[in-house]
Amino acid sequence: MTLPKTMRAVEITKPGGPEVLQMTEVPVPMPGPGQVLIEVAYAGVNRPDALQRAGSYAPPPSASPLPGLEAAGRVAAVGPDVSDWAVGDRVTALLPGGGYADYVVTPAAHALPIPEGMGLREAACLPETCFTVWSNVVMRGGLRAGERFLVHGGSSGIGTTAIQIANAFGARVFTTAGSVEKCAACEGLGAERAINYREEDFVEVLAAEGGADVILDMVGGDYIARNLRALAEDGRLVQIAFLNGPKAEVNFAPMMMKRQTITGSTLRPQSDLAKARIAAELLAHVWPMIEAGRLAPVIDSEFPLDEAAEAHRRIESSGHIGKIVLKVR
Repeated sequence: MTLPKTMRAVEITKPGGPEVLQMTEVPVPMPGPGQVLIEVAYAGVNRPDALQRAGSYAPPPSASPLPGLEAAGRVAAVGPDVSDWAVGDRVTALLPGGGYADYVVTPAAHALPIPEGMGLREAACLPETCFTVWSNVVMRGGLRAGERFLVHGGSSGIGTTAIQIANAFGARVFTTAGSVEKCAACEGLGAERAINYREEDFVEVLAAEGGADVILDMVGGDYIARNLRALAEDGRLVQIAFLNGPKAEVNFAPMMMKRQTITGSTLRPQSDLAKARIAAELLAHVWPMIEAGRLAPVIDSEFPLDEAAEAHRRIESSGHIGKIVLKVR
């Protein structure tokens, strides 16, 4: 494959609102040892992209400064020591950054084959949410079949994925959302009960069910103490973001009496090896769910690459249900 020397990309011109995202032309990156170059067809849009744009989520020193943490397309070149992929292979991949562009480089071990029967558009929605949900809910939170699982923000990309994975896993799934429409969408994906947080208290709902065994939370703030009250004995609270802030006042005595666990993680700063291990878990456990029709990405909207700013306005409006994607080609 003959590669161009330059490519289109969306850059963050300075920290700020969506308007700081601008189209530019930059050199096509070349894959190093253990890396692949992907010709991007679609790129996923995620909350961390908006945080990076606003100046509150800096990329790792070795990562591209361009936004974009997941993409799907075809392998355009392979670096030294890569044997699992060949030029022309269709892949979807977790990225260290740089997905809002015609081409992007990522470790070969972070790429996954397109599930049987799935298009590139849908496949671009898988990596960020599947890596996050599986590693936190199953690997870290230890969710087991038959347990009660609560995910906040059930209509988000993370939420819609978590509902489906937990349901396929055999858990009883509960979620929170902010409208009748969003609650209905969550229940349509397999949630046993979607709680409209504007009208009901999720603590009371879960307490009536015996408490949650695992809670996946990206809200933080005053939700932290409420989550602990909603947990069952030996329950696990897994924190992945702080939309309402990272600080809370917590009474630890009930947590000790109920033997609860608070844990959490962020995905992007983890080592390449850690992400490769998650990718292997996804291929073994989640990809069969997808190919069996038990998990499918929910796509809210699609924008062309040069309208990345509009995609960011959409995700920050919190009006979306599911994933937002950029069409690159």
